[in-house]
Amino acid sequence: MLESFAEILRQYPTLALFLTIGVGFFIGRIRIGNFSLGSVTSVLLVGVLVGQLNIPMSGPLKMVFFMMFLFSIGYSVGPEFFKSLKGDGLKQVLFALLMGVVIFGTTLGVAMVMGYTKGEAIGMFSGSETCSALMGVGTEALNRAGLPENILSKELGIIPVCYAVTYIFGTLGTVIILGNFGPRLLGGIDKVKEQTRELEKTMNKDSRANDPAYVNAKRAVDYRAYNVESDFFNKPRTVIEVEKHFHNEGLELYVDRLRHDGEIKAPRHDDLISSGDEVVLCGRNEYIVKAGEYIGDEIADADILSYPLDRVGVVVSKRNFIGKSIIELRKLKQMHGVVIRDGVRNGQPIEITLDTKFEKGDRLTVIGRPVQVRKATSYAGHVDRPSVQSDLMFVGLAIFIGGLFGAMSIWIGSIPVSFGTSGGALISGLVFGWLRSKRPTFGNIPPGALWLMNNLGLNVFVAVVGIEAAPTFVSGIKAVGPMLLLAGAVATMIPLFFGIWLGKRVFKFNPALTLGCCAGTRTCTAALGAVQNALGSTAPAMGYAVTYAVSNIMLVIWGLLMVIII
Repeated sequence: MLESFAEILRQYPTLALFLTIGVGFFIGRIRIGNFSLGSVTSVLLVGVLVGQLNIPMSGPLKMVFFMMFLFSIGYSVGPEFFKSLKGDGLKQVLFALLMGVVIFGTTLGVAMVMGYTKGEAIGMFSGSETCSALMGVGTEALNRAGLPENILSKELGIIPVCYAVTYIFGTLGTVIILGNFGPRLLGGIDKVKEQTRELEKTMNKDSRANDPAYVNAKRAVDYRAYNVESDFFNKPRTVIEVEKHFHNEGLELYVDRLRHDGEIKAPRHDDLISSGDEVVLCGRNEYIVKAGEYIGDEIADADILSYPLDRVGVVVSKRNFIGKSIIELRKLKQMHGVVIRDGVRNGQPIEITLDTKFEKGDRLTVIGRPVQVRKATSYAGHVDRPSVQSDLMFVGLAIFIGGLFGAMSIWIGSIPVSFGTSGGALISGLVFGWLRSKRPTFGNIPPGALWLMNNLGLNVFVAVVGIEAAPTFVSGIKAVGPMLLLAGAVATMIPLFFGIWLGKRVFKFNPALTLGCCAGTRTCTAALGAVQNALGSTAPAMGYAVTYAVSNIMLVIWGLLMVIII
């Protein structure tokens, strides 16, 4: 019966893939005290187990989801990434260079102590550092090394075997160390999560903001209903008179709804408001809390408060809007009845006051009735309207352009240097995510879709890696001996623990950045996913992007040196 089940999985490998992901996520949810494997580790382990059945997997499938994951990571952190280049970016480059030296020195030392040949050393290097590109570089270097044909054939044949043996722990060990033990070594999971939230605040980003179960108690803008009964209304007043009365008292409030003689309507500027009427006032919270003393008692009237509002983002770009303060803007008919809820400038929140002046590129959130919001946003700049639809044209072309760029090689002497299609997808995500922040008229990817691209993309890739590597892992140990597994583990662990110490003690990075940088220098995307799952944040990707790019180039150079030295 087991053989029949295995045969079904061989005939329909997609079923094996979904089985691996489902069981992996189930195991990843299990907690023993404060410890859990997490989804990435669990999916990889289940993949290795399922892969013992010799399930054939499609090569392009793995890369499709891998590139989708890397693009989503770049897209989510793009705006903050380019800002960080002016600050921690150069420090991250230096971190990657120092880590590269340690990685090469450790791997070279292990290879020399164990007496490995060139092929064995390259295989262990590429597997323990989870960099498959090293196999290609090492193979090319061996072909140019002038070895006798029989020795060359043997050395080339041993590379993929050693890679398979060391790759499992290279990935799994990195995932466990960075995802599970890393936060504890940096001060404890609770402390690291708190420090991650502090980092997110500096990025004007809160990982809980996209959680549908999370509600922020602070309301910047409010709509409230009142009975009209103050002495100011001893005689009927027009809407424009009432709003001027509020403005003279320093309150930026608008009359948004009126009930007069039982009829509810959106008032015109010349409609009369009399004592005994009911109105809905809109404005920022700091103003509307004072409205009652100027108009009357607040009421809870569902009928007058039940009407649709638009809440949209807008990027300031129109010349007539730039440089104007709220005091000046409220006098314009285009801005009447619209409240600016919040704003962001250069990644930092804007303090909204009556004297606040807006600059080109500011991102504002405006609220009001749909017809008013349309007028205001067309006057201010480019609309960034929330949507559940993803711009798949943007996603497809962006990943294609990034992958095409990454596939191109630049020859430095006889050394081909490239980012690879996966690195290109990451760079594309960074660039297009930044462009989206500057011009939000295209490239919308809702948070839910971005989450799916991130998590499904990574875990499908990890599942395929586990299923593909499983058969050669067992046969590889038989061919080269179990000591290679131990040697690879040493080459994996020493740089990781050094990197955690280096980020904490020398560079004094935020823990989330330290873990992201370590994952990047190891070019281990699965570890980045594990860290993000452990911290409940995408902030570690800020440390991953720069170090991943630098390490991809440095590891190619180290691979060539390995062939020369061994």
